[in-house]
Amino acid sequence: MNESTAPDETTEKKIVTSADGTEIAFTRTGSGPPLVLVHCASADHRIWELFDVRSILAEDTTVYAIDRRGRGESGDAEAYEPDREFEDVAAVVESIDEPVTLLGHSAGGFYSLEAALRTDNLSGLVLYEPAFFVDRSDVSDADRIEMMSLLEAGELEEGYVFFIEEIAGWTSEELDVVRSAPTWEEYVERFPTLLPKYARIPEYEFDPARFADVTTPTLLLTGSESPEWYRSTTEAVNDALSNTHVVTFDGHGHAGPLTAPDRFTDEVLSFVNEPA
Repeated sequence: MNESTAPDETTEKKIVTSADGTEIAFTRTGSGPPLVLVHCASADHRIWELFDVRSILAEDTTVYAIDRRGRGESGDAEAYEPDREFEDVAAVVESIDEPVTLLGHSAGGFYSLEAALRTDNLSGLVLYEPAFFVDRSDVSDADRIEMMSLLEAGELEEGYVFFIEEIAGWTSEELDVVRSAPTWEEYVERFPTLLPKYARIPEYEFDPARFADVTTPTLLLTGSESPEWYRSTTEAVNDALSNTHVVTFDGHGHAGPLTAPDRFTDEVLSFVNEPA
């Protein structure tokens, strides 16, 4: 078991250069075994500040919280390809001089799963409902059309709320949690610029055979109240990987890291200390 050390209260901003030359920003805080955090679709590293998730994790680990490309202080490229996001996460992991636990939520879980194929510097993998579609029938063209109609009419907040509830599958209670955050208005204004990234996720085809050699200890987290497609994706990843453990957050949905922060941080820290 890793021994915890006295927490480091300082926050250090760092930059790595991804494979395509894009600069990816992340913050480092805490002390102990390294833990890399990859946030969900429309957020940035500050989502982990809600309910002190990052500060709790930083009491026992060294937390590296990424700003995915196009967010925060990270750069971006003119053309978007999901592979670049996989490479971004791997670049941050590779920049750390000891094996890390890689944690991704939602879209961040998807990019973290693929990053695991692109680095050998992992001691563990934590995925909370990675957001990709195993069954293409789960993708609703009608929902995308409705969302775009709202945005084209200048109804940015309504379009963003529609995305969160109808496409991302958050409950109204989970939406209220994020809506109360000081970053809400900024996320609303930025949302239309991120649409090309979301549009590419349904194109992804999950091939379990590609992950046959991934033996990294993996903790899969899911909510009992999440939409069925998230739970189906979690099940598919569980079947594809060889060294997994599944934990279900009863009574919670896709936003479990925020609606059950104590349970979430307890599960993560237990895993970091004993990933096998």
